[in-house]
Amino acid sequence: MARESKSAAKRWNWRLLLGIAALALLTASVAMAAYQVRRFAISDPQFALSPDRKDALEIDGLRYGSRTRVLREFSPDFGRSIFQAPLALRRRHLLDIDWVEDASISRLWPDRIVVRIRERKPIAFVSFRSGVELIDAHGVLLEPPPQAQFAFPVLSGIGAQDTLEQRRARVRAFLEVQEEMGYLAKDISEVNAADPGDIRVVAQVDDRAVELLLGDSDFGRRYQNFLNHYPEIRKHSPDAKRFDLRLEDRITAKD
Repeated sequence: MARESKSAAKRWNWRLLLGIAALALLTASVAMAAYQVRRFAISDPQFALSPDRKDALEIDGLRYGSRTRVLREFSPDFGRSIFQAPLALRRRHLLDIDWVEDASISRLWPDRIVVRIRERKPIAFVSFRSGVELIDAHGVLLEPPPQAQFAFPVLSGIGAQDTLEQRRARVRAFLEVQEEMGYLAKDISEVNAADPGDIRVVAQVDDRAVELLLGDSDFGRRYQNFLNHYPEIRKHSPDAKRFDLRLEDRITAKD
């Protein structure tokens, strides 16, 4: 009985060893096949991203951003297999471009790469000593594209050294003013959000630019109240161009 048990154990051990050897052989075969496929995909000329074909690198969704900057990110990939292009790294670099809010990159067999870009949407102009820039709803500064024309108000109160979080706070105040103003926002040419708790705007009223101190809330109601009383205000203060609307029961002309 003991001899039979030992014999069965030996047979089982041989089967186990044969199974392990077969599995190792299969794993090695698969690894070798994968290596050969990878080598073929990297070395075969049919997969090369050609610098001579305009459709080799397709860029969709880019309207205001710099096409040159996008192409520059892929310059190391031209003349090489599309399977060598590090797409995750290229996407991270694309997201560093000011106008690019999001991007996706795909390989198209056998030799093309497609880049799809979602651009940021500007909402206002920002003026610095170095020049004028655009800003989006997330506080990101955008370089104005050449020859493009935008009809946005100016968001003042943002400094060149402000952090992204500081710019976001001022943008939130700006958007709140626009939302509360509703259709009356068309009259506002500038919003000063240097202090989000003490908003000031420049409005075009009867073909005149007037500065209005609106405080921290009820922007639309305060502005509408000013418009309702402006004919009378102008009679009493014809030269005044600055008004304080922060008090509930009065409108004060400022020198």
